Amino acid sequence: MEGGIRSACWGNAEFIDHKRVENMNYDKIDLNILRELRQNARIPNKVLAARVGIAPSTCITRVRRLVDAGAISGFYAEFNPKGVGVGAQAMICLRMTRHDRDDIDAFRSHVLARDEVVSFYHVSGDDDFMLHVAVRDVEHLREFIINTLSVRPEIVHIETRLIFEERRNPGFPVYVPTVQERLAAEELRTVA
Repeated sequence: MEGGIRSACWGNAEFIDHKRVENMNYDKIDLNILRELRQNARIPNKVLAARVGIAPSTCITRVRRLVDAGAISGFYAEFNPKGVGVGAQAMICLRMTRHDRDDIDAFRSHVLARDEVVSFYHVSGDDDFMLHVAVRDVEHLREFIINTLSVRPEIVHIETRLIFEERRNPGFPVYVPTVQERLAAEELRTVA
């Protein structure tokens, strides 16, 4: 898909039990389900079941298990930016004055409450955060930076990069433990 903006319909990755995800044993069918849903989250269950070679009732059970285990954190719609009034997108790099947990949490909450913020990244390197923002035009971007970001006392540096083109790879790597890794993890669980 080209130039899309993702918006969550439901699901929240913030509440995933990562230990449960790590302990889940995926088989080839689970991986194929994940790949198919990544390509098209609206695929009818009957079609999905046929593509992965299982019965529809088995397929819906497996999808529910993947959701319950946290492997799937939500289903999303892709928006055409121009179709929803977005004329400009940017990546904004931000640096904090100090790395205090309360400041980080307050800033994250502040920016995620804004409709313009598509994605929030806490990163390593010279910058502390990157924001992907979608706005009506560059004037809207300027106002967003001045009124939302530069007023924050914990932010010491702001750098903006306009996005000229966005393309999303509909694939996503799914790393499955090898048989040896599964056996070693199981052995650790029985010892503990």
